[in-house]
Amino acid sequence: MSEAVRDFFDGLAEGGGRMLRQVSGTVRFDLSYPDRVEHWLVSIDQGRITVSRDDVADADTVICTDAQFFLRMARGEVKPLPAWLRNDFTADGEFRFVVMLERLFAPPPNAHHPREVAARQHPHALAECRQPPPGEAAFPAGDGEPQ
Repeated sequence: MSEAVRDFFDGLAEGGGRMLRQVSGTVRFDLSYPDRVEHWLVSIDQGRITVSRDDVADADTVICTDAQFFLRMARGEVKPLPAWLRNDFTADGEFRFVVMLERLFAPPPNAHHPREVAARQHPHALAECRQPPPGEAAFPAGDGEPQ
């Protein structure tokens, strides 16, 4: 199990922070195993992510959970915010980092962007929305009123 956790954090540091360009701060994950607790410190600086292990330094937010549940969140099987609301894990510190977990972890398995789903269900709808009806300009002129 520890190797899967290590792979997640290695990938996080290598891949950088998608959708985290506005975020700076630190989150420490305290992951419990039957015989030990591992500490992982994730530092985010305007989307640049660095990870250190067994660093128990102060962090903006500390997430405590067991390693097995953490991996379920990392694989996208469990969404972090509802899990926190159910008290499946605890967080101490800045709440914004609990919300940010959604961006760190994988999307749910078989998740699709809503536009992809709409395009498959209504293939002509998106094209029709983008093109103005015949005889009308693509954008309104002047103060927003059609002429």
